[in-house]
Amino acid sequence: MGTLGNTFLSSIPTISSLENGINNSKLITNFTTISNRKSGICCKLSSDGFEETSLSNSIFTKPKKNRMEEYNIAMKKLMRNPYEYHHDLGMNCTLILDNLIVGSQPQKPEDIDHLKLNENVAYILNLQQDKDIEYWEIDFDSILKRCEKIGICHMRRPAKDFDPDSLRTMLPRAVSALEWAISKEKGRVYVHCTAGLGRAPAVAIAYMFWFCGMDLNEAYDKLTSKRPCGPNKRAIRGATYDLAKNDPWKEPFESLPEHAFENVADWERKLIQERVRALRRT
Repeated sequence: MGTLGNTFLSSIPTISSLENGINNSKLITNFTTISNRKSGICCKLSSDGFEETSLSNSIFTKPKKNRMEEYNIAMKKLMRNPYEYHHDLGMNCTLILDNLIVGSQPQKPEDIDHLKLNENVAYILNLQQDKDIEYWEIDFDSILKRCEKIGICHMRRPAKDFDPDSLRTMLPRAVSALEWAISKEKGRVYVHCTAGLGRAPAVAIAYMFWFCGMDLNEAYDKLTSKRPCGPNKRAIRGATYDLAKNDPWKEPFESLPEHAFENVADWERKLIQERVRALRRT
């Protein structure tokens, strides 16, 4: 198997150099594996909390470094997520299951070659909206053409970034596509959003919860122990409720206890699986 996340053209700076000038009083989590250090996913908890800002519409006047800072500020504010995306370090990915990889957006056709040749990827599931791709100035046509040329099936199930309601709505169809691709047994499935810290891990966790016999916390812990990230657990619980609901008069999800639908009964899991697989036709 290839070295996951090893898509960089030059040596990767250390965590300390990435944190150039950061006060020692701030918490920095040093990942325990070389692959995670190369991934460019840095865990920083800001001493002054989340900044009140969002992504600007005037993105094409900004250098990519400024866009990266802007994106991470928005992620911290809107997702309450302390993790950061380092676009300048290139694509990074993590093997979650033998047939499932979660990561950040491919940035160039060479990333597609890496996934095919080094990671045995046969399917890519892209959760980005068009505006996400435009924000980072990705040449998406070249990505699609490279997928077609080397035999990778590219699928899209867009969800709005930093939006738990959009994620909740999208999860069943995204998991349906993921489960279908895995069932083909032609190679691994690569699930990605922009940073691989929110939407993509949420889809992988929901798949593990609904189809791999795990409860939500077990699936969540399994993924986040391999890829430090902070997907929205409430959105996954909400999607689970939506799929398992078989009574129109059932109590609304919003009024349920905080930990409701972190696990399901066998009949509920079977119902969820049937409904998710039925979405293949939509």
